[in-house]
Amino acid sequence: MGVTTSRTKVTLLAGGVGAARLLRGLADVVAARNLSVIVNTGDDERFYGLHVSPDIDTIIYTLAGLAPRARGWGIRGDGHRVLRALERFYGPAWFRLGDEDLATHLFRTERLAAGWTLSRCTAAIAKALGVRARVLPATDDPLRTVIHTPRGPLAFQEYLVRRRGRARVVRVSYRGAAGSRPAAGVIDAIAGADAVIVAPSNPFVSIGPILAVPGVRAALRRARARSVAVSPLIGGRAVKGPLVAMLRSLGFSADSTAFARLYRDVVGTLIVAPGDARVRASERGPCVVEHDILISNPAPARRLARFALACVQAAGS
Repeated sequence: MGVTTSRTKVTLLAGGVGAARLLRGLADVVAARNLSVIVNTGDDERFYGLHVSPDIDTIIYTLAGLAPRARGWGIRGDGHRVLRALERFYGPAWFRLGDEDLATHLFRTERLAAGWTLSRCTAAIAKALGVRARVLPATDDPLRTVIHTPRGPLAFQEYLVRRRGRARVVRVSYRGAAGSRPAAGVIDAIAGADAVIVAPSNPFVSIGPILAVPGVRAALRRARARSVAVSPLIGGRAVKGPLVAMLRSLGFSADSTAFARLYRDVVGTLIVAPGDARVRASERGPCVVEHDILISNPAPARRLARFALACVQAAGS
């Protein structure tokens, strides 16, 4: 498939390292002025009094060329001297904050305290780091992903980082979502896009919080014919993270049927790994197509990005 990308306006729904890996390729094939990224804020948290936005920072650091390719998050070569000093007072740290990374959190926290919105902070951070694509928090309002386990609820970072995603998940909720509003530019980024891509991210904790913001899912439904999702599963296994266990504990199969079911009303096409296109007829919603979705370096990320855009173009022809 061929696709023209110089004038194509693309919006990516993003959260987690999987989104950042696809974004590396997408940023190479779509002009920065035409690229918008709507980012999950459900895993935002406060550490040492600082407002930390892990997914927003991962996206910005990736676009700025600062994120380490293998790990995918943080700043390449960053040290932890400040964190080690903080441990003298607070005890062992379970959430890693790099020295350069702390500058981002200090700026964001100070600006939020001064009355700025999260969107304005995000735009200022992106500009300072030379990022020309538009990076948009899903909402400026407080929104937190809560993981419910048999022993009670856990904040997302507590579940994923401190407990390494080992607790059994019985429910996922989004505290504050019902009263939130899409951040400025979010609905327009969806409505005005030639193509909307849902990244190969966990649908419950990375994409789910975005869809939980009132108005976002409805906007995606209207853009369904030009929207495509990339599965984060390959042969029933997740490249990274506790997704498979989460799918099963929440009553979903660990295969493409789950994503056809989860995204059936918001995307017209679902891209899955070769051999993974079997979807139960009862759950068939989006058109399911196969392509290599393992993103080991920027080259396959570019090929996948081009294929996703070509799928949208073909659906509209």
